[in-house]
Amino acid sequence: MTANSANISASVFRLSPLIRMTLLSLYIALTVPLPFLSQVTAAPVPPGLLWIGISIGFVALYAVLTERVTVDDQGIQVTYRAWVPRFFRKGWFLPWSEVKELKPRTTGQGGIVYYFLSQDGKAYLLPMRVAGFARFVQIVQAKTGIDTTDVRPLAQPWMYLILLVFTLLLLLVDGWAIATALTTRQLT
Repeated sequence: MTANSANISASVFRLSPLIRMTLLSLYIALTVPLPFLSQVTAAPVPPGLLWIGISIGFVALYAVLTERVTVDDQGIQVTYRAWVPRFFRKGWFLPWSEVKELKPRTTGQGGIVYYFLSQDGKAYLLPMRVAGFARFVQIVQAKTGIDTTDVRPLAQPWMYLILLVFTLLLLLVDGWAIATALTTRQLT
């Protein structure tokens, strides 16, 4: 800990609502037309089975999107809602005293993610999609003494806004595809 690290009460950072809404909408846009198209094209997979799979997938995606990051005087903790099974998303806690460094890693798509490295060599992914990210990394810097001035979110909000706009356009096309599928079904 550094001398300038102030005592803070617990601060909770949740996943950005823009990111959550965009990813859930994209999932819906990509999957909901499938049962209708399956029925019209007489695909071997029955629509009911597709609806079950889509529902399970939606719940799993929503579970991942319930991530919550809590920082306080003791450390940083990543948790999920109580209903999310621990085998699915476990979460973690890292005391500030155990943080050795913040290590950047390049992703396969060319972005940069950061990992906390603990004194015993374990790596913990820095949550980068939380609302209030700038305040979050300021707290990390204050508590660890690690310079975080170059740490930026993996994707900027405008990127998710563009994805949301295109997702809404896709939903319009989905509406047309579903209406066409239902009309075709009624004609046959």
